[in-house]
Amino acid sequence: MTEDLSLTAEEQLAAEKIFGDRLDLAMRYVEHLATSGIERGLLGPREVPRLWSRHVLNCAVIESVMEKDAEVADVGSGAGLPGLCLAIARPDLKLTLIEPLERRCIWLSEVIDDLGLDNVTVMRGRAEQMVDVVNARYVTARAVSALTNLAGLTMPLLHGDGELIAIKGRSAAEEIEKASKAIRKLGGKETEVIVVGEDILKEPTTVVRIKVA
Repeated sequence: MTEDLSLTAEEQLAAEKIFGDRLDLAMRYVEHLATSGIERGLLGPREVPRLWSRHVLNCAVIESVMEKDAEVADVGSGAGLPGLCLAIARPDLKLTLIEPLERRCIWLSEVIDDLGLDNVTVMRGRAEQMVDVVNARYVTARAVSALTNLAGLTMPLLHGDGELIAIKGRSAAEEIEKASKAIRKLGGKETEVIVVGEDILKEPTTVVRIKVA
């Protein structure tokens, strides 16, 4: 592993807590991100030094809010963030990665095969095309769209029962305010901003959590 991909002591502790005995799989995934992921344009080369802190740990930590054996749909999966992170951290979860671009789907499938992950399915298409074939307990998304648009893309995949777990930044509360009408129309009963990983991450993850029931 190159020096750029090494973990700080703090990141190592967080990675061990999140991935446990599957940390070696997470390391191999990061190697894929840093090589073919960069080469094929899924991430920019400047992201390599912060793949662990900004991307993998930031995404994987949301596994802590998910029930055991749940079905999870990751919308706009791209480089597998957070979908593949969750599949590695939680082999009990059943992941469906929804991604419209063929080249990204090919890359995701190659990584899944190489890591031997048997709890992941890649589906090529847009989220709105998957409503009839995907019924998830949780829908995840990161860097896909503002919540006003994202709610309509993701919440129908819950079919009236489940949670949208959207990784967001500092604008989370503002996005909720702008999207409140759309969220209510789509059946959102409880919307909150939560911070995940405060006990293990230097920069914890901000999540918009919308419960549908």
